[in-house]
Amino acid sequence: MARNGINKREIDKWARDLVKETNKSLERAQRRNPPRVSAQIEATSSVVPGEVTGYLARLLLWLDDREKQNPSRYTDVTAFPEELGLEDEDPAILALQLDQHGLVEILRAMGATTHVRLTDAGRVAVRELQGLQKDRAARIRHTIDALLRWLFDTTSDQAPVNPALFLATPGSYFAGTEVSGTDLHQALAHLEQHKLIERIDTEPPTVAITPQGVSCALTGGSVQDHVNQPRPGTTYNNFMPNAKGVIIGEQQHFTQNNTDGVDPTLFVQLAGYVGQVSPILGLSDDDRVELERVAQDLHTEATSGSPEPGRLRQFATQLKDHLLAATTTMAATQGIQMAEQALAALM
Repeated sequence: MARNGINKREIDKWARDLVKETNKSLERAQRRNPPRVSAQIEATSSVVPGEVTGYLARLLLWLDDREKQNPSRYTDVTAFPEELGLEDEDPAILALQLDQHGLVEILRAMGATTHVRLTDAGRVAVRELQGLQKDRAARIRHTIDALLRWLFDTTSDQAPVNPALFLATPGSYFAGTEVSGTDLHQALAHLEQHKLIERIDTEPPTVAITPQGVSCALTGGSVQDHVNQPRPGTTYNNFMPNAKGVIIGEQQHFTQNNTDGVDPTLFVQLAGYVGQVSPILGLSDDDRVELERVAQDLHTEATSGSPEPGRLRQFATQLKDHLLAATTTMAATQGIQMAEQALAALM
């Protein structure tokens, strides 16, 4: 069991199995209704403007291929949406968007607006895209962010959805190329590890965005920024002023001399753990305050000179009941197990 109760091996296995089932589902869906090809890039290049995403990135690569076949000639971009089945895309608008960024030159003779050729800046942008495709870390970050945004946009009521559907969206392309099954596996595992999505045992497999995932999506930033930001209540040192030198994360080394034959170690660990995870349990503000109050009472009793078994049992049972009432997550489940182990130690 990894830190914070997360079994990374189990998550990886789940994500790999989910991707396998996802790929099978996607293949069946593609045979019935071939998906449209689209593209999306991460705005990390100083040459490619941040607005040049989606179909525009794909179009740049497409134009580069055409110019290699016919150097120095203008290319009619009308063929681009036709070849890729993008019925709703206006080729003239696509051309104008690239022209605004100085990436193509439009042949405006006789009013034509769909015949273009790459400018020098456009050719450099193509090379930047090709280089970006080799940035594995950027590709995985993009997949993580795009998958969470898609879940948020697709399931406004946090209902479970088959992640296979994500593979037929613009977000499943990075720098003009399709993300791999391995990338999707890592994205699913990362989001599950940080409790931004929850796996649902259905057939085919589905996932649901959690309240934490919704909060992350609403910030408008990246998942990595959300995961790395300091969170109120994630440390318990100030929450337990009478900790007697016990620091959260080190409770397994806690020892205490008393004459009642009670080992308070598991109760100190339980109190510290609940203080750490209380912000991510999906509780209301009032319920969270009550949960933390009980955890503080438990810690005070467990670290006293003579812990009273009846009070330890009372506080631990109350914590267990609060955790049972919380949103079903790995964090809550881990806390319930810790409470049961502590209570069993009193028997």
